Amino acid sequence: MRLIAPGWFGIANVKWLRRIEVLDTRFMNRFMGRDYVTVREEQRNGEMVVVETSVGRVLLKSAPARVTLSDGRYRITGMAWGPTPIAAVEVRVDEGAWVKAILADTDKSPFAWRFWHLDWPATPGEHSITSRAVDINGNVQPAMDDPIIANKKTYWESNGQITRHVRIS
Repeated sequence: MRLIAPGWFGIANVKWLRRIEVLDTRFMNRFMGRDYVTVREEQRNGEMVVVETSVGRVLLKSAPARVTLSDGRYRITGMAWGPTPIAAVEVRVDEGAWVKAILADTDKSPFAWRFWHLDWPATPGEHSITSRAVDINGNVQPAMDDPIIANKKTYWESNGQITRHVRIS
């Protein structure tokens, strides 16, 4: 039997259950308390300090998955997910302006994956494609150089914007 915990990736789901204990605090065994942690540097009182925190629930994330060609037109597709419903996905090609993608009209509940696409007038050459998700509360997926991501020393819960590199012939 496997216990599925909404908002947690499958690697965090418990296997081989014999019993269930309900606790009023987070269980901090060897894995959750020592191995499954995020280490980051933070500024405190003008000084850089190392902070260790337990890995949390799913964070806001989006990823461009592929570029397809059909009838002479290119389409970028991907997915977004997070602990709150996804309101928008924006895509940037080659450090250009952010452009709103079209969200599939699918499940809009928390933790649901939202598929998206953007029709793209591609030109031959190498291109970088980056996406970022925005949830219904206005939270925006951070860039990889955002201090909340850049100062991490472990990446259990990295939700920085993902960039894919493609070559159009």
